[in-house]
Amino acid sequence: MTALSPDRLAPDLLEELDSFLIELNRAAAGAILPLFRADHGLVDKGGERGFDPVTDADKGAERAIRALISERYPAHGVIGEEYGEDRPDAEFVWVLDPVDGTRAFIAGLPLWCTLIGLRWQGRPVLGSIGQSFLGELYIGHAGGSRLMTRGQSRPLRVRPCPQLSKAIISTTDPAIFQGAERDAWRAVRTAARLARLGCDAYAYAMVAAGTMDLVLETRLQAWDIDAAIPVIAGAGGLTTDWRGEPVGDHGGQVAIAGDRACLEQALVALADAAA
Repeated sequence: MTALSPDRLAPDLLEELDSFLIELNRAAAGAILPLFRADHGLVDKGGERGFDPVTDADKGAERAIRALISERYPAHGVIGEEYGEDRPDAEFVWVLDPVDGTRAFIAGLPLWCTLIGLRWQGRPVLGSIGQSFLGELYIGHAGGSRLMTRGQSRPLRVRPCPQLSKAIISTTDPAIFQGAERDAWRAVRTAARLARLGCDAYAYAMVAAGTMDLVLETRLQAWDIDAAIPVIAGAGGLTTDWRGEPVGDHGGQVAIAGDRACLEQALVALADAAA
């Protein structure tokens, strides 16, 4: 999916939803921060699939977000990582990952994020990437994105990086890539200047902020990426699949880039592995 232009939404409604998104982030932070670097109630939900952690912070934050949505906008739908779907075909649908980067969270690393996106008529129109421990909220839509931190707000803008050889790139963990995907990642990594690993969705925010240039991921779910699409678009960046097409409504292979030329060079290496 590409970010839907907000132009068709009434300006006062867009402003209202933007303010509500900030409120949702505050509610999530209230549930998460007391458990960070504390007793967070870790449970492994992976079973035979391998380690897949979930904490009381994940569940409590999503409950808090859903409660506010239900109270304020009862006709809106919700798709969340922890508690599933509720009216996913509604005109407005909130897509939630309360703690993206649970592994970082349980390791005490402030690289986890709260991802909250809003679909309107099936496409992302508004989103936020929140890192409440650092007091950072990256928020926006295709018309513009901003960073809210320490009581201040500033516009977000990707940086020019027309050559992959000059790029700072990221992925959560190279082990997520298998077969042809692994070879494709290695080719991009070899071509790039520098790679940083384990940043989860915080790397998306860094592309929007103009400090990183390219993020590659695979097997994403909708809640892993929906929130980032409007933020990246509003900062002047691009979010595509590995074929250079809009990301589907169920995630999958994803590339986030600040510069189209850099993305196109990476897509050449990714082509044989693109699903």
